[in-house]
Amino acid sequence: MSQSPVIVGLIGSGIQASRTPAMHLAAAQALGLDYQYDLIDTDQRPTETSLSALLSDAEAKGYCGLNITYPFKTEVLAHLDSLSEDARTMGAVNTVRFEDGRRIGHNTDYSGFAESMRHSLPDADLREVLLLGAGGAGGAVAHALKSMGTGSLLIHDVNPDQAATLANQTGGVVVRDLKRAASVAAGIVNATPMGMAKLPGTAIPTALLRPNLWIMDIVYFPLETELLRAARQIGCRTANGGAMALYQAVHAFEIFTGLKPDPAIMRARFDAFDR
Repeated sequence: MSQSPVIVGLIGSGIQASRTPAMHLAAAQALGLDYQYDLIDTDQRPTETSLSALLSDAEAKGYCGLNITYPFKTEVLAHLDSLSEDARTMGAVNTVRFEDGRRIGHNTDYSGFAESMRHSLPDADLREVLLLGAGGAGGAVAHALKSMGTGSLLIHDVNPDQAATLANQTGGVVVRDLKRAASVAAGIVNATPMGMAKLPGTAIPTALLRPNLWIMDIVYFPLETELLRAARQIGCRTANGGAMALYQAVHAFEIFTGLKPDPAIMRARFDAFDR
């Protein structure tokens, strides 16, 4: 049992609906840890505070580490001392560990997405996949998809240069014509923030969906995004962002504490929000 409190937090914009704190606290309680998980929501602050200042403040207060979410996963790179292999490969960080005066960046989105695919869509056809979004989360998803055997990765982003950079890193192909890309893909992954409660809508016109597509959305609040609702209505196989949220949290908890949490306990706490 830990003799001192483990204090961690989440930095992001519009994160009041996050289920991550509850999952971490459930895992910590099962392990007998004195654990505190704070939300550091930039939308809730009366004055703008820089990411650098937020990191320094948390470090000074004795935090063990921080989770990092939209829109700071790439911006945080400039404020770290070192990166794990996954974070360096992804070019994005969603977990920072404070250790011996150093800030070490990790990426659990990569492993979280891969694990979620194995559980949610275990037999998905990965020969040709359309990825929407080439930002921090998109990079993790792209690398995970390639590691899982995706043959042709079609990458679309509103920022063509960002899409090109990710395509070069992963051997993917930049696509601008969503109609054509959707017509040849076996599945689509939304790795943009479109669909979040604060960013309603879809990153692809729902009229382009076909019943034989599988659709995965990494957004998890709400779990039922407009994209998934439209896809389900025409008979697509779908998976929401819940499993990815779970497994990235499992891996982040282990980075913070050095202990393996019980995923079943964390999943039960996650699912309790919908009851």
